[in-house]
Amino acid sequence: MSSSGSLPLRHFLLALAVVAIWGSNFVVIRLGLNAFPPLLFATLRFSMAVLPAIFFLPRPDVPWRNLAAYGALVGVGQFGLLYLAMGSQISPGLASLVIQTQVFFTLLLAMRITHEPVRGFQWLALGLAACGLAVIASHTDGSTTVTGLCMVLLAAFSWASGNIVGKKAGRVNMLAYVVWSSFFAAPPLLLMSLVFEGPARIGEGLSQAGWGAWGAVAWQAFANTLFGYGVWSWLLSRHAASQIVPMALLVPVFGMSTAAWYLHEPLPGWKLTAAALVLSGLALNLLWPLRPWAKAGNKPATTG
Repeated sequence: MSSSGSLPLRHFLLALAVVAIWGSNFVVIRLGLNAFPPLLFATLRFSMAVLPAIFFLPRPDVPWRNLAAYGALVGVGQFGLLYLAMGSQISPGLASLVIQTQVFFTLLLAMRITHEPVRGFQWLALGLAACGLAVIASHTDGSTTVTGLCMVLLAAFSWASGNIVGKKAGRVNMLAYVVWSSFFAAPPLLLMSLVFEGPARIGEGLSQAGWGAWGAVAWQAFANTLFGYGVWSWLLSRHAASQIVPMALLVPVFGMSTAAWYLHEPLPGWKLTAAALVLSGLALNLLWPLRPWAKAGNKPATTG
């Protein structure tokens, strides 16, 4: 593993491609939701992530209950809630920003488990992010509601809980881990879709979906999941985390900019202020421990 020096240009471009995919993925989600009801869309995403990849990737050497817990937390908790919120309760750009609060939830959960105190810079980082969320909550409108904000925060908490479960799995092939855990995400999502969205709405979505909608599902499964996780894990295996993980701060930047460009989502001053506060908190939490004179710590990779 490389621990010093700059990234080779090819590796830097690969990392940039991954965060660009993860960030712009929120626009893709919005396009898919125009055709499919949220829970069905999530079901299709995880089903396509499983098949056919599960036949080519060996099962990670972890207990089945670990795979099931991760699949439920990330598949149902994170993406189920995120898709439901993005259906009508929050704009794609803001969703890409708010979901990154998983970093702070992961920190707090880890601190609770290890009984370590939250350090001064972490309290400051949490305060900055909380101020950003307060700005968003005070400017809810027809495109973003308090309900939508709370749903994405719950999705971020589910993601953070999944991070803790994934950490217990130890050093495994992350791509294989995601594929095999997705096997436990698709069935409960399908059951929830049948119960809450109904067979009629499911049939209507499947019958009326065009190439664009199915392309959105494929992008979720192959570009966002298989390519994204595969390349990110490959880069982390060859370089120090301090060289790779900070680039994840660009995910909400790509998310908000692509939503503004493609969906014409407005970027008023309050939204940019909220983004600056949340991103400042994320950057402080992530970069402060990576100072040359500080002991580097492991931080969770960020995805979309």
